[in-house]
Amino acid sequence: MKALRFHKARDLRLEDVPPPPKPVGDEVILKISHCGICGTDLHEYVAGPIILPIEPHPVTGARIPIILGHEFSAVVTDVGKTVTTVRPGDRVAILPHLMKAGDYYARRNLGQFSAATGLVGLTWHWGGMGEYALVPEQNVVRLPDNVSDEQGAVLEPSAVAVNAIDNAGIVAGSTVLITGAGPIGALTALAARAAGASRIFVYEPNDGRRARLADFEGLSLHGGSTDDLVQRIEAETESGVGVDAAIECAGHPAALDLCIRVTKRTGTIAQVGLFVEKPEVDMFKLCEKGLRLVGCWGNDITLGPRLVAMIASGRFPAERIITGRVSLEQAVTEGFETLTEAGNDHLKILINVAG
Repeated sequence: MKALRFHKARDLRLEDVPPPPKPVGDEVILKISHCGICGTDLHEYVAGPIILPIEPHPVTGARIPIILGHEFSAVVTDVGKTVTTVRPGDRVAILPHLMKAGDYYARRNLGQFSAATGLVGLTWHWGGMGEYALVPEQNVVRLPDNVSDEQGAVLEPSAVAVNAIDNAGIVAGSTVLITGAGPIGALTALAARAAGASRIFVYEPNDGRRARLADFEGLSLHGGSTDDLVQRIEAETESGVGVDAAIECAGHPAALDLCIRVTKRTGTIAQVGLFVEKPEVDMFKLCEKGLRLVGCWGNDITLGPRLVAMIASGRFPAERIITGRVSLEQAVTEGFETLTEAGNDHLKILINVAG
C-alpha cells in the first residue's frame, strides 16, 4: 500500500509498505478516506523528530519511520473477534489517544495526561496518511449518514476545541475572547457559538485568516491594536468588567497577556496554544484578579459520540475550517510546504487519501 512516512525533518517519503496484518482481538482495519494535516505534523516535518520516537515507544513499540496522520476518516474493512461497536462497511473517524489498560489516568477517562499514552499517527505503527491503518476499537467513532467523510476527518481537532470550551466553562450567554484564529481557534469559535455564547471576540493579526472567518456568524473579529479591542470588550460586556472566559489558541506571550487583561475578575483562561519558549506571565495580575488559568491538553477519548451529534445537528459546522484539499501524491509539495510558508492563511488542508 502507499503511505507517507516520516524519516527525518523535511524528509517525508511516499512509499510502498506492507498493509496491516489480519486483525485480532479488539483490532480494527480501516481503509482511509481523508486525513488532515495538523500543526503537530508540521512541527515534526520542520524540526522533528519531537514526539515521534527514535527508539521503540515503551508502550506501542513503534519507531521512525512512521506513517503520519492522526486526524482522519475511514471505512472499516475488517475487525477482530471481540469488536462489537463497528463492523465492515461502517464509516468512522478516529480519536488518536492510545490508552494503556489499567493506567491510573485512563481509568478516569483522562488518559491523554498519562505518560504511558500513545498516539495514532505519531507513536503508533499506523497513521492516516496511508491507504490502510490498524487501530484499537476504542479509537474509532462511527459516523452516521448525515456526517460526511470530510467532517469526520476534522473530528479530532473538533475534540480539542470542545475540550477547550468545556475547560473554560462556556455556557449559554457566556462572553468569550479567543486569541488566534488558526484551525483550533476557528473551531473553538464555532464550538463556543454552538454552546450558546452571547459574545465571541476573536483576535487574529493575520488578515487572511480574519477574512476566512468573516462569514462565520456571530463573531466579532479584531486584529492590530489590542488597546482598541480592550475598549471594545469593556463597552460590550456587563458593567465593563470583561469577558467571562478567554481561550488562548495562539501560544504567544502577548496573546496570554491580552487574555489576562480582558478576562473579568474570577473569570477563566483556558490555555490551548503551545508555547515554543517559556512565556513571562503577569502572575501578580493573575492572582489579583482571582483568575483561573487551566492548561488544555488533548481530550477525553469518550468525547466522540457527543462531537458527532453536534456536527450532525448542524449547529457545529466543523467542516468550515477546511481551506484546501490535496492528493496523497501532492501532500508534501502542496500540503506541508504550503502550510509552512510564512503568512499563509490556510486553516486546514485535507489529504484525499482514497482519491
